[in-house]
Amino acid sequence: MAAAASRRISSLLSRSLSLPPASASSRLSRGGNYFLGSGVQRFSTAAATEEPIVPPVQVNYTQLLIDGQFVDSASGKTFPTFDPRTGEVIANVAEGETEDVNRAVSAARKAFDEGPWPKMTAYERSRILLRCADLVEKHSDELAALETWNCGKPYEQSAKAELPMFVRLFHYYAGWADKIHGLTVPADGPYHVQTLHEPIGVAGQIIPWNFPLIMFAWKVGPALACGNTIVLKTAEQTPLTALYVAKLFQEAGLPPGVLNIISGFGPTAGAAIASHMDVDKVAFRGSTDTGKIVLELAAKSNLKPVTLELGGKSPFIVCEDADVDKAVELAHFALFFNQGQCCCAGSRTYVHERVYDEFIEKAKARAMRRVVGDPFKKGVEQGPQIDPEQFDKVLRYIRYGIESNATLECGGERLGSKGFYVQPTVFSNVQDDMLIAKDEIFGPVQTILKFNDLDDVIKRANTTRYGLAAGVFTKNLNTANTLSRALRAGTVWVNCFDVFDAAIPFGGYKMSGIGREKGIYSLNNYLQVKGIVTPLKNPAWL
Repeated sequence: MAAAASRRISSLLSRSLSLPPASASSRLSRGGNYFLGSGVQRFSTAAATEEPIVPPVQVNYTQLLIDGQFVDSASGKTFPTFDPRTGEVIANVAEGETEDVNRAVSAARKAFDEGPWPKMTAYERSRILLRCADLVEKHSDELAALETWNCGKPYEQSAKAELPMFVRLFHYYAGWADKIHGLTVPADGPYHVQTLHEPIGVAGQIIPWNFPLIMFAWKVGPALACGNTIVLKTAEQTPLTALYVAKLFQEAGLPPGVLNIISGFGPTAGAAIASHMDVDKVAFRGSTDTGKIVLELAAKSNLKPVTLELGGKSPFIVCEDADVDKAVELAHFALFFNQGQCCCAGSRTYVHERVYDEFIEKAKARAMRRVVGDPFKKGVEQGPQIDPEQFDKVLRYIRYGIESNATLECGGERLGSKGFYVQPTVFSNVQDDMLIAKDEIFGPVQTILKFNDLDDVIKRANTTRYGLAAGVFTKNLNTANTLSRALRAGTVWVNCFDVFDAAIPFGGYKMSGIGREKGIYSLNNYLQVKGIVTPLKNPAWL
């Protein structure tokens, strides 16, 4: 299952998403009637009135993980984590603060300086990472249910795309562990010169709430493969799956102190990690505004290097030669995937004027067919937004769109009275200076703009502070080549979208971030390069 995971987020979810075939839901049928409930609603009707499905998983890990032990926070404080389907509390989780971060960093420092992880053979590290992946795969049903419960994303997405991708990523990084090496470098003189690639030390990592498991793998996988130790802060909205996975990693043989998990809030725990004098590197994934704060704290402390994967407002360009039906489906997926809560979402849909009217009508019809409801129900494409703050933000931007005279084609309102559901929303006649075309909404709101030629759309697509990703839909190879090179974005998908292979680097231009995740490039984030120069006496050759 894990071997094919690199293509599943795209292939599974970008096909016709309205009603997944029964064969794709074999795993969903486990556990009695949990995933076979009736009453799935289209967005144009009231939300289902029956009680939400009870997730088939228990919450067993709510403490901090420090030095191989689950412990309460030093203050004894906890905070609630919520079910976005209802707004009800799932569990109370330990609230880590500065003192807890200090304890975790101390454990990670000891594990790096004195412990076995960076000193063991790379092959043995590889074997442990493979065991970690195997245990996650063994418990993938529970993890998928926990991820859906805490995030609100469809269970089909968690189980069939994200868990296999998690396993694939750790297999990938396990494969790199014993292939990290330096070079022998020729010098102008009688010297032997070699370079070593050494682990950077204690890595502080801060992950977001929209893809907790995948972001865990993107951060933790390369750091461990390179021999580092870690202090990771979960998003306060979604702490549960990281704690579960950390327990599995302990079972797989990861030594105490190598991976420490702090659940808590950004201004306290996150700031403590970013500004800690004994953290050697910080990796952050989140909003651009928060990324600036992380970078400033790192610079003011010990000038630790920082990688940032930040916001986006990605263009999705539909050219005049496009198959409109296929373009509508792909543009729909590019925006609405994961409730629109995706940093690289194709949230500016540029459509050529020759096919614009046809595209609008079909995009509206596709959004009207989108199935919204309890994400544990079979056939649901869209669950709730993550929390009331994000829910209110999305509705506020919809109001901005209406007030700026964009045409509301469909949606635009809350769905039901319980939980944080938003109707799939489509705006046409959007102009580049409107807030809905400039700001990252992070919700199920498609904004459709008209263009007339390539020079026009290139200029407009690049006129943004972001540069995370872009999509191009065309039958013309020359058009595809022109656009893919002209667009200032870290990833350009041509006639596809959201293809997240373990080997494909991901990151942004401009204010979408610094550095790259995944692939060979991610290893550079967690390595120091050392040059060693030794004189040669009477060398036979240079």
